[in-house]
Amino acid sequence: MSHSVTITRTTTTTGNTSYIVINTGYLKTGPGLLKFLQLVLGIVVVGIIANYFLSPTYLSRNTEASILLLATAFMIGTFLLLLSCIISLSTGSILSKTIYEVVYHVFGGLALLAVGIAGIVELSDKNSSAEHYKAQMAASVICAVNGILYFISTYFANKSYRGM
Repeated sequence: MSHSVTITRTTTTTGNTSYIVINTGYLKTGPGLLKFLQLVLGIVVVGIIANYFLSPTYLSRNTEASILLLATAFMIGTFLLLLSCIISLSTGSILSKTIYEVVYHVFGGLALLAVGIAGIVELSDKNSSAEHYKAQMAASVICAVNGILYFISTYFANKSYRGM
């Protein structure tokens, strides 16, 4: 089974014995932009939850821990996928033709949407005048939105996997 590889734009820096290739065009594609946005939203969620994780709050430790764990795991996974696609000229087009991205994005979407909604439900049952209510509600909503972005990425990954 053969695949064609399209490279839109590259920047190459060469040295004496080694070189660095950066595929800047990947960030201008739909999947590249989505991965970048997922990474940024993941960093925001992890930053907010980690900041308040050890302080006394009204949000359940189980819910906070779930959000922190899953947001961190998928943030790291997305960072590695994005980095692989940026530093390799062919990874972005070859990896997207495998089932890995479809499975990864389906599980990312399900997990992040579930814990985001769980955080929203948990907070909506609590007193809205709690000290960290707004920050935790924002993190839960952003986590749920990130889950939706993973489902959009699933569409692109499935489209590429099926060769459409």
